[in-house]
Formats: sequence, structure tokens, C-alpha cells
Amino acid sequence: MADARHLSILKDLERKVLWLSTWTIHNANHLRPNEDGMKVGGHQASSASLSTILTALYFSALRPEDRVAVKPHASPIYHAIQYLFGRQTREKLENFRGYKGAQSYPSRTKDIDDVDFSTGSVGLGVAQTLFASLVQDYVKAHGWSKDMPEGRMISLVGDAEMDEGNIFEALLEGWKHGIRNTWWIIDYNRQSLDAVIREGLWQRFEALFRNFGWDVVVLKHGSLMQEAFKEPGGEKLRDWIDSCPNQLYSALTFQGGAAWRKRLLDDLGDQGPVTRLIEKRSDEELAQLMSNLGGHDLPSLLDAFEKARQHDRPVCFLAYTIKGFGLPLAGHKDNHSGMLTPTQMEAWQKTQGVRPGHEWDKFEGLKTPQAEIERFLSEVPFIQKGTRRYTAPQVPVPEKLAFPANPAMSTQQGFGFILNELARSDNALASRIVTTAPDVTVSTNLGAWVNRRGLYARESLVDTFKKERIPSTYNWEFSPSGQHIELGIAEMNLFIVLSALGLSHSLFGERILPIGTLYDPFIYRGADALNYACYQDARFMIVATPSGVTLAPEGGAHQSIGTPLVGMAQDGLASFEPAFVDELAVIMRWAFDYMQREGGEPDERTWLRDETGGSVYLRLSTRTLEQPQREMTAELADDVMAGAYWLRKPGPNAQVVVAYTGAVAPEAIEAVGLMAEDRRDIGLLAITSADRLNAGWTAAQRARERGLVHARSHVERLLGDVPPHCGLVTVIDGHPATLAWMGSVMGHRTRSLGVEHFGQTGTVKDLYRHFGIDAQGIIAAAELIAPGRPMRHLRAV
Repeated sequence: MADARHLSILKDLERKVLWLSTWTIHNANHLRPNEDGMKVGGHQASSASLSTILTALYFSALRPEDRVAVKPHASPIYHAIQYLFGRQTREKLENFRGYKGAQSYPSRTKDIDDVDFSTGSVGLGVAQTLFASLVQDYVKAHGWSKDMPEGRMISLVGDAEMDEGNIFEALLEGWKHGIRNTWWIIDYNRQSLDAVIREGLWQRFEALFRNFGWDVVVLKHGSLMQEAFKEPGGEKLRDWIDSCPNQLYSALTFQGGAAWRKRLLDDLGDQGPVTRLIEKRSDEELAQLMSNLGGHDLPSLLDAFEKARQHDRPVCFLAYTIKGFGLPLAGHKDNHSGMLTPTQMEAWQKTQGVRPGHEWDKFEGLKTPQAEIERFLSEVPFIQKGTRRYTAPQVPVPEKLAFPANPAMSTQQGFGFILNELARSDNALASRIVTTAPDVTVSTNLGAWVNRRGLYARESLVDTFKKERIPSTYNWEFSPSGQHIELGIAEMNLFIVLSALGLSHSLFGERILPIGTLYDPFIYRGADALNYACYQDARFMIVATPSGVTLAPEGGAHQSIGTPLVGMAQDGLASFEPAFVDELAVIMRWAFDYMQREGGEPDERTWLRDETGGSVYLRLSTRTLEQPQREMTAELADDVMAGAYWLRKPGPNAQVVVAYTGAVAPEAIEAVGLMAEDRRDIGLLAITSADRLNAGWTAAQRARERGLVHARSHVERLLGDVPPHCGLVTVIDGHPATLAWMGSVMGHRTRSLGVEHFGQTGTVKDLYRHFGIDAQGIIAAAELIAPGRPMRHLRAV
């Protein structure tokens, strides 16, 4: 428990933090309200409800090794605290929500004040802390970061945020892995964006967390309330508070002391002791008592946090708060996006003792002497180790990745072979790879890797089949040294654990190279978490397989269409779809290096993030293709990484070029062969990355607009010698828009083939014919855009 002086300073700082955060929002010109009333977008009330909790955490409870995901709308409170620490600037606070200013929601990549986890899309930051704790355990179990103490992974959660399904998916996964050192602090202000929270929800939360093995600490009554409960009649007051409906409590809070008095006397009057308990307090004192909930009571919070530090069990703190606490709009059901009017702000400023013109002064309005406050801030445990963004040395990547030279393979098989060869080695790269999958480990060809490297768990668990001498292809043994994290069927969890693993170098100072596998169509299930992971600049490899209607017998529900467009559109993610395993080996080798590169903003001269690094998405297939017998020269490897290369270079009089991606390679090759007798100088372009090809083209255009007239992209160089009259046919087992832009590069007539509608069961041949991406479909498209004599091998259907 904090001593009286410590507590007094914290209360002073709490007032200051509330002032600074409220002023930050009010001061932003683009958010400033009129006298008419609230203006949407302020979130002053949402921020204020967490002022006490964040004060208790950052100025007292936290240690440097702790990591926090701050509730999105508490961003102004967080920035205000960092401003007092000297980690945020006045300029950025004055430009809150403006260009290059402090961000609306805490951001690892956009803010300067040591944000641990980005938040914004509600629910994701919550789950991130759970999986970060799992990663911390993984790092410790492998004997790394020995000198770094274990930290608490903490999330501040809105009660309405608990509606998000991914939180419950994470809770279940956390239970499976015996999660530790995780605190979730639920801001139980009983208001959501549109409504007031349903009655009795706290009981459901309590039962839920206890069932998953969490400690639950309910912080409902503050110290003022607890003292009042000891007075004669106090128990009746407690009973009234505990049974008061959420909407009524919010309304009375907004109305103030006189409304509290009338309601309490109406409900509890003429009962002797409880009446005297109420009457002995002024309206102001009564309002202060009734708003003294546990989430706004520093002594209660400090005591709860200190007790929780004595063990490593996961803890849910259910902290009752008031939305807009300390502000004139506290408790009003419309206060979510509300802001104080200028008149309200002026009046409140006077009560805070802040003089006009001194709004940004760090020590303005404080009761504690400046020197004492400065000394206190310098001794806060949380900041004693300075910046908490760590770096980790790069893991060396071999010049080439080995795989067996089978005459026929699928890219999914090739991926398994490459990982198996890595698993057999003892190099540094293999030791830092960790794989994970949402219950599709074997069906995405991770089985050989897991057999050699084992499954991760904090405690060893033998494979019962092996122990009982039952023959089995797979050796599923769990141990602290394992390098595969087994997940249940929840793609959101997959991408959030990849995000946590992919930030290990920054959070824990240890480099991990995570690979996650899933079925390509189910990227959509975790798309929000994928975007979130990339926004945080986490580094990982997604291997999505099988893909497209090539997964013919499975039917439309398992056949992806738009995922290549996701790969192109997602910032921070380099997307590839190779057809052959030698291409895949080059891409994976590059990816392991790319995932480790560090830099600033992407260089707009290239826009390929090659200097800054990022994550990688591989769209693979189960279709077995004959493999080319060729040498992977340095020049060819460069072209593969740039996005495309000529498998058959067109001649000077070319009439048709076919550009293909991925598993449809045999159809494209066949079509070119069949058309060769009827069209001149046909070219065949193998596209390994529509994403990088398009990004390079966009970058070159931007460079030319800025005066670099000789800038040329890879795709422009490839198509530069193709005559203008030549037709271009693009084909992909995916949405045709993935490659449709290529006609705009040099102005060639283009017909883009692909898949736009849900598939169905059948053979690959059936479905390729149905969607017009077989050899006949390619020939028919070529005949249309490159007129000439009839194609003799084009059959009528």
C-alpha cells in the first residue's frame, strides 16, 4: 500500500493527466465544438474513465519489463502521461489527430512515445497481450533473454469491447497453453457507443474468467464507499448501490449530488441510520461518495496491482468506472463522442487551477511543489531503463535453401521439403524458426518439420501413440524446446500469435522467424488480425495453401478467389505465388532475410520496402507440376524476386503474350505451344509476384512525376520491347483483377482470365474449363484480342 505522501502525489498527477488529456482533445481545431453542444469525435469521456487506472499503472505499478495495450479511446490519457515523462512532445499533442500529430489510437509505428502494442480495432490489442505472454514464455523456455525479468502483459479493455469474439477465442487458446503473467483490466463503465451495458454482465465475466483459470479481482467500491459502509446504515447503502440498474446509476451521476440525494432518500429515507448517513454529507460530498467506484480509487487499485505482482497467474481486474469521470459530461449516455463546449471547458479549467495561456505547463495547477513532482517522476519504476524498444542481431540466412530435385512436385510439397531440410540442419536460421497453424499442421505439410523439431509447451508431454508402440507417421511430443506452437481452429488467433512472435525482437530482444500456415480461403477469417499485425510492423511468413479452384474436389467453400488481391493491397506484406519449387526456394530464402530488415518509412523511389523489410505471404498449391530442369542463375533469381521473368521471350513481331501466375502454368505453357503455329513470336511471362510487379510500376510512375524521367520498373522493362499491336492474355487461379492492370503498363490490348464466382466440386480439368482458365480458354482469349487466321487447335465447346 502506498504511503500518504505517495498517494497525495499520485492524486495530483491524476488530476493533471485528466486535464492534459481533455485539453489535448479540446485544443485540436478540427475537433473543437461549438457552443451548441457536443461534437462527434472527441472521446473525452471515453478517455477520462481510465485516467485513474492509467495513473496507478504508469506512475506506480508498472516495471520496465511490463507491456501494455492501452484501450483505443484512452490514447489522450496515455499521451498525456508520456508527455509528463518527457517522451511525448507538446507539438504532437497540439496536433492531436492531425497530420504527423499524436495518433487517435496508440500506434507502435506512428507514435513516438514508446507504445507497446497498437490498438484501434477493438479486441485485437487485448488478445495480443495474451499471445505476447506466450511468446515471452517461449523465449524463456529456449534459454534466451536470461537477464531480462518476466514482465506482465497488460491490456486495458472496454466492457463493450468484450463483445468481440476474438477475445474469447484467445481465452480458450490461453487456457490450453497455461498462460501466465497476463493482466486484463476491464473498464466497466457500463456504457458502449450506442447504449448502456446490460444488467448482470459482470457476473458473466467473472464466471467466464474463473472457468478459464484466471483470478478475478472485482474493484467495485472505492475506499470512500468502504468507509461509508462501516457507518450505521452503511449496509443498506451498499445493497442499494449493488442493485442499482446501470442506466439509473449513469443518469444520477450526470445529474449530480442533489439528484443522488433525492433518489437515495426516496428509496432509503425514513430508515434512521442510512438517512443520517446521507444527510450528514453535502451535495458535493454525496456526489463524490457515489462516484467513488473501485476503478477511480487509487488506494484500491494500487493494493490490487501489488497483490497481483506476487504471483504469475493470469488476472482479470473488473474495475467499475464512470464514463467521463471528473468531467461535466460524466455518466451521460450520449457522451461517447462528446466534447466539452467552450463554456464548459472554461468553467472546468478554473476548477483545475489552470491559468489561461498555461494550459500546456506540466506543473500548472498542481498542489505538490514542482521540485518534488520532478523528483517523483524521475524515480518512477517504469522509466528506469529508458527506451524499451530492443534490437536483435540478424540471423544469418544460407545462400541457397536445399530441396530434393523431384521431377514433379506441388509448391506445397516443396515448402514441406524446404522446411524439412532446414530442420535437419543445425544452423542458426533453423533454431530461430517457429511454426504454427490453426489445426492444419499436417495438411499444410508441416509434419516433417514438427517430427524433427517438436511441439512447444512449457511442460513436457510424451506422444502416447509412440509410448504405446503404436505405429504413426507423426511424432507429436511436447517440450519446452519444441519449435511448433499448436493452435486450435481459429485464424484470428493464428495472425495475432504471428504478430506477437514477429515482434519478439522488439519486445524481448530475441529474434524469432515465425511461419504460419493455413488454408488460403480462410485468410478472410483472420483478415482484421492480419491487417493489425502488419500495422504493428510485426515480421512473419504466411504460407497459405491449398488455394484457388485448383482445390477442385473440396467445392466452393474451400476455393479462394480474392486472396491475391488481399496480398496486393495489404500494406507491410509482400505477396508471392510461385508455380515451381525452385522459385519458391529463392523466395523463401529472400523472405527470411527480408523479415529481419529494419528501416524507416518505405522508400518512395521503389515502394517495395526492400530497405525497411516486412512480412511475406506465399500463396501455394497442392497441384503437382512437372518441374523445370534449369539452373537458377543470379539473374533469374533477381527476376523471380522482382515479380516476373520470361519463360519464353517474345520475338520482335509478337502477336500474343500470355502472362500466368501459379498453378495454371501447365495450361499457359500448353496454350502457347498450341498457338505457335497460328500466331507469330508468342511470349510466355511467368509472374511470381503480381504484388511486387505492380508496386514497382506504381513507384516508377511516381518517380517520373517527380522529375526522374529515366525511372523504369521491372514490368516496364519486360514489356518495353513487346510491339504495341501485341495482345496480352493474363491468367490466374484467382480474381482476374490481380493481373488486369498489366495492359495499362505499355498500352497493350488485354484479356484477363481468372475466377470471379464461387466454385463447385469437380476435377481440376472440369473447373478450369468452367472458368475458362484452361488452355482452350487462353487460346480463345488470344484469338479475340490478336485477330488473324483461326486458331486450328481451338475447339468448339
